[in-house]
Amino acid sequence: MILSDTSIKRPVFATVINLVLMIGGVFAFDRLTVREVPDIDRPVISITTTYRGASANIIESQVTQIVEDAVAGIEGINIITSTSREESSAVSIEFNIDRDIDAAANDVRDRVSRAVRNLPDEADPPRIAKSDSDARAIMWLTLTSNRLNHLELTDYADRFLTDRLSIVPGVASVRIGGQRRYAMRLWLDKRAMAARRITVQDVEDALRRQNVELPSGRIESRQREIAVRTESNLRTEEQFRDVVVSEGDGYFVRLGEIARVEFGAEDDRSELRISGTPAVGLGIIKQSKANTLDVANGISAEVDRLQAGLPEGVNLEVAYDQSRFISRAIEEVFIAIGIALLMVIAVNFIFLRSMRATIIPAVAIPVSVIASFMVLAALGFSINILTLLALVLAIGLVVDDAIVVLENIHRRLEAGEPPLLAGLRGARQIAFAVIATTVVLVAVFVPISFMEGETGRLFREFGIAVAAAVIFSSFVALTLTPMMCTKLLKRPEEESAFFKWTETGFEKLHQVYRWLLVRALDMPIVIVALTVGVSGLAYVMFQATPKEFAPVEDRGAIFIPISAPESASIEYTRRYVREIEQRLQPIIDRGDAKNFLAIVAPGFGRPGSVNRAFAILRLKPWDERTVKQQQVTKEIFPKLLSVPGVRAFAVNPSSLGRRHFGAPIQMVLGGQDYDELLQWRNQVMARARENPQLLGVQSDFQENRPQLLVDIDRNRAADLGVSIDDIGRTLETMLGARFVTTVDVGGKLYNVVLQARAEDRTRPGDLSNIYVRSQTNEELIPLSNLVSFRETAGARELKRVDRMRAITVTASLAPGYTMGEAIERLTQIGVEELPVTARVSWDGASREFNESSTSLFVTFGLALLIVFLALAAQFESFVHPLIIMLTVPLAVTGALGSILILGLSLNIYSQIGMVMLIGLTAKNGILIVEFANQMRDEGRELHEAIREASITRLRPILMTSIATAFSAIPLATGSGAGAEARRALGTVIIGGVSFATLLSLFAIPVLYLLLARYTRPAGYIARRLTALETRHRDKGVQAAE
Repeated sequence: MILSDTSIKRPVFATVINLVLMIGGVFAFDRLTVREVPDIDRPVISITTTYRGASANIIESQVTQIVEDAVAGIEGINIITSTSREESSAVSIEFNIDRDIDAAANDVRDRVSRAVRNLPDEADPPRIAKSDSDARAIMWLTLTSNRLNHLELTDYADRFLTDRLSIVPGVASVRIGGQRRYAMRLWLDKRAMAARRITVQDVEDALRRQNVELPSGRIESRQREIAVRTESNLRTEEQFRDVVVSEGDGYFVRLGEIARVEFGAEDDRSELRISGTPAVGLGIIKQSKANTLDVANGISAEVDRLQAGLPEGVNLEVAYDQSRFISRAIEEVFIAIGIALLMVIAVNFIFLRSMRATIIPAVAIPVSVIASFMVLAALGFSINILTLLALVLAIGLVVDDAIVVLENIHRRLEAGEPPLLAGLRGARQIAFAVIATTVVLVAVFVPISFMEGETGRLFREFGIAVAAAVIFSSFVALTLTPMMCTKLLKRPEEESAFFKWTETGFEKLHQVYRWLLVRALDMPIVIVALTVGVSGLAYVMFQATPKEFAPVEDRGAIFIPISAPESASIEYTRRYVREIEQRLQPIIDRGDAKNFLAIVAPGFGRPGSVNRAFAILRLKPWDERTVKQQQVTKEIFPKLLSVPGVRAFAVNPSSLGRRHFGAPIQMVLGGQDYDELLQWRNQVMARARENPQLLGVQSDFQENRPQLLVDIDRNRAADLGVSIDDIGRTLETMLGARFVTTVDVGGKLYNVVLQARAEDRTRPGDLSNIYVRSQTNEELIPLSNLVSFRETAGARELKRVDRMRAITVTASLAPGYTMGEAIERLTQIGVEELPVTARVSWDGASREFNESSTSLFVTFGLALLIVFLALAAQFESFVHPLIIMLTVPLAVTGALGSILILGLSLNIYSQIGMVMLIGLTAKNGILIVEFANQMRDEGRELHEAIREASITRLRPILMTSIATAFSAIPLATGSGAGAEARRALGTVIIGGVSFATLLSLFAIPVLYLLLARYTRPAGYIARRLTALETRHRDKGVQAAE
C-alpha cells in the first residue's frame, strides 16, 4: 500500500501532512457561521396591503386576487398562500429552497409595482418584506416606564428604537405590540353636521385644501436670494378646530363646531403586558433566510447601546429570546463531544491495555474531526446542531480505521515480527478493509446529495460532515497510524497486572465465542431462520412505532394562543387574558417560569382581531428548574381549558427552527367557492370528530363573525344624484375611521383620522342620521333613504392556497396517537367523503412529515443499493455484498426496539440514524468477509477460513462497535436544551449497533458458509490470466526452438 509504505519510510512527511490538515481545519472553523440547524428555510416574500374599512370579502376580490395574479408567473415559486382579513391582505410567496431571496424580492417588487394601478385608490401601497407575513418574532423586547404613559412610550419606541433595531443585519421588520400611536383624532358629531348641512365629503375636502405646504418661490436681488415658504399646514388642535368647512349667508362653519378635536390615541385596540405590567413590546422579525443567532446577537448588542440613551424611568428588557435555546443546545452538543471523546479513549485503553497503543487511535480523533471543517467551509455549510451531532458520532467512527490497523499490527508484533516489519505488513494486509469500510460509509450518504427540500438539506449537512470525518480518518489510519505504530509499539517484556487481568477475560470471551460459533456453523438453517425472524420483527415494530417530524423539545417557552367569540370586544378579551395570567402566576412564583408575556389583538397594525390574543410563558433556564417544558405544558393544559368564555391551549414551540405554528394536523381543502368548501369541511370534520384520538377538530374558517350588510338602492341613488362612491366613503369614514391627511408634530408625521363619535356607532340604528349630498341639486339626502340594513354572519378571514380558495381543518393528537395514523385516517376520510374536484393538501408539520416520510424510504433504499454496488465493485462479487447487507435489517430491528422500549418516536433525527446504520452494520461484515477471503486465498478450506476469520476479527469488531455505541451514550443520556433530539439519534445508534453486532457475529459466518461456496477468490481471474500468459509464452518459446 503506497500510503502506508511511504508514511513508514518517511515519518516526518506523514506527520507534516496530518499537521497541515489540522491547521487548515482550525482556520476553516473560524470562518464557519453558527446556527441552530442547516439553512432549511425556503425564501419567503410577503406582500401586505392595508385597505381601511374594507371587509374580508372586498379585500379578497379587490386586493388579494389582484396581487396573486400579478406575482403568479415569477420563476421558482413553490406555493402561494394568502389571508384576507378585515382591512388587510397578506400574500406570502414561498420559493424553492435554492432561489436567491434578493433576486426573488426584486421580481416581486417589479410585478407588484405594475399591479398597484389596479388596486383601490384608498388602499395603502403594498409593503414587501423578505419574511413570512405571519412570521413569529424571534425576540420580544419590552419597554416599561413609571413616568411615561402608554402613548408616550409608543411614540418613543417609534421615534428612537424601531429604526435603530431595523437596520441590524437580518432583521425584516420590528413590530410594535400593545401600541397606542398618536394621531389627530376628529370625532364627528353627525347631529351637528346634519344641523349645519355638512357632509363627510365636505370635511375631507376642507382638510385636504387647508392642510398643505407648498413652495412659494423666492425673492431675488443683486446681492442675495431668499426662499419663501408659506406656513399653511395645520399643526395644533386649535388650528384644526378653526378649519372652515363651509360658509354661507356670512357664517363660517368651523370644524370645532361639528367635531371633537384631540391629539390622542389613533386606536385602543391592542394591549401588551409583561407579568402583569402594561408595556410596549418590540417584536423582532428576522428575514426568512437570516441566521437567528446572528440576528439575536446583533439585537442584543444594539439594546446594550440603546440603554445609555433611555429617558429616566424607562426600562428596555429582553422578555423572550429564541436564540437562548439555540446557544444552550449547541453548548450541550459541544459537551457531548468532550464526553464522547473521553469514553472512546477509555474503551480503547481497556481493549489495548497500553497507554502507548491508546495514544495512536486517539490522535486520529482530533485530526479527522478538525480537518472535516475544511470540507464544511468549502461547501458553505455551518456549525449547527446537526453537523455537531455528526461529529459526536464521528468520534466513535474515526477511531475504527485506526483501531483496525493498530490491532492488526499489534497482532503481528505479538507473533514475533519486529515493529517496523509488523507495521509495514500489517498496514498492507488490512488496507483493503479500511478502504472498503470508508467507501461504504461514504456511499451511505451519496443518495442524500440528490434529495430535495428541507429533509434533504438536513440529511445532506449531517451526512457530509460524517463522510468527511471518515475519509480523513482512513487517510490518518493509512499514514499516521502505521508510522506511529512502528515508533510507539513494542512487545512488553512484562505484562502489567491490568493487562493480565483483562487478558484472562478476553481469552475467556474468545473461548465462549469460538464454542458458540462452532455450534452456529453446525446448524446454519436455525441461524438463518432466526435471522429472518428477527429481521421480520422490524416491519412489525415499524408499524407500532409513533411517527412525527421532530420530537417535542424543551425550548424554554410555551406558546398560548387565545381566541374569544367572534363578536368579542377588546375589553372582553383583555378580561380573560388577565384571568389566564392570574391562573399561571403560581408557576412564576415557585420559580419554574421567568415571565408571562401577553399580547391582546396581536395583529400588529391589522385591525379586526380584537378577539384574539397570544401569550408566551417563558421558563427559567434549564439548570435553574427541575421540571421540563413538557411537564409544565401538561400542567397548564387543564387550567387553560377550564377558562370560560375563551378557547386557550398550550403549544410547544416548533422544533428545528421551523416557521410553522399551530396544530400538528393541518388538512387543507381547496376549491372554487367557499359554499362548496364549507360543505366539504363539515363532512370531513364530522367524520374526524368520530375519532376520539383526534382532539380539538376545527377549521380556520369561522363564518359566525357578526356583520351588518348595507344594501344600496342603486336606482334611487341615481335618481337623487348620489354617487355610490360617496355612500361608500361616508360609511367608511363614519364607522371604520379614515385617514385623510397628516400632521407634523415635532418633526414626525402623524395621521389625521376622521370617525364618528363612539356613542354614534354602537348599534345599527345609528346609521340613520348620516347624510350625503346630491350632485344634482346640492341637497342633503339621508342615507336611510338610499340603503337598507340586514344583520348576517361572515368570515373574519378568507384564505387561499395556490390561488384557490381554501379551508384548513386542524386537530391535535391524543397521547399515543401518531401523526402518521392521523394523516392516514384523514386521507381515507377525504377519499370517502370528497368529490374528485376537491383538492386535498397538507400544511405545517403535516406537510413536513409527509415529505420526510417519503424521503426516508427513498433515501434508505438508495443507500442500500449504492452500498451494495460499492461492495460488489470492491469484492468483485455480488454474493459477498449480499452476505454483508443481509444483516442491515438486524440493526433496524435493534433501533426500532430501542425506540419502542424507551417510548420515543421515529422522527427526522432517528431517520438520520437509521440511514447511518447501513454503513455501521456493513463495517463488521466487511472485516469478517475480507479476512475470510484472504484465508481462502492462502488455501484454507471454506469452513476453517470463516471460523478463523470470525474469531480473529472478534476483538477489532467489538472495539469499533463499542466505541461507536459509547460515542452515542452522551447523546442518548444527555439533558438540557435540545436533549430530545440528541436522545432520538443516540438511541437509534446504540440500539442498532449493539443488537446488530451481537447477532451479526453469528449470522455473517453462517451466511458466508452457505453462500461463499459459489464464489471464487477476488484474484482468481488475475491469477488465471497470469497462468494463461505464462503457458502461452512457454508454448511460443518451445515453438521457436
